[in-house]
Amino acid sequence: MQVARRRSIVWTDYMKYRARLRGFELARLEEIIRFSSERYFDTVTGRHIVVGRHGKELVVIPYEMNEEQITPITVHATTRQQINFRLKTGRYVRE
Repeated sequence: MQVARRRSIVWTDYMKYRARLRGFELARLEEIIRFSSERYFDTVTGRHIVVGRHGKELVVIPYEMNEEQITPITVHATTRQQINFRLKTGRYVRE
C-alpha cells in the first residue's frame, strides 16, 4: 500500500505497552503496517486491519488512519482460521 509509506506512524503509550507485553518489536510492526498487502476493514470496530508475520507468529494490527498519520491501536497474535472466520461472518471485509 503506497499510501502507508508516506504517512507517519504515531505510537501511543498503550500500543508500545501492548507490543512490549506481548514481545513484539515496534520496527517489525512498522514494516507490517507499511508493506503488508493483507488488509481488511473491521465492520464491528470501524478500524482498518493489517495482517503480517512477526517471526513465526501471525499478527493482526488494528489501526486508525488520516491523511497524515497512521495510529496503530494494538497488536494480537492470531490464526489463519480466526481471520477466515471473521471474513466468512462479514466482520472483516477486504480493502
